[in-house]
Amino acid sequence: MTPLFIGGIGMQEVLLIVLVVLLFFGGKKIPELMKGIGKGVRSFKEGMNNIEKEVEDSEQKK
Repeated sequence: MTPLFIGGIGMQEVLLIVLVVLLFFGGKKIPELMKGIGKGVRSFKEGMNNIEKEVEDSEQKK
C-alpha cells in the first residue's frame, strides 16, 4: 500500500522515516517542529493568495 501524497514510498519506509525523526528530535521537540512547519505553510499559502489577487486585479484593469 502506497500513500497517495508520497508516490513510490511504501508504508515501511514512512515508518522508518518517522522513527528516525523521532530519535533525532526527541518526543518533546516534535510538536514545536510541526508548529513551525504549519506556520510556514500558512505563510506560503497567504503569499500565494496575495499574488493571485494581484494578478487578477491587474488582468481586470486591462
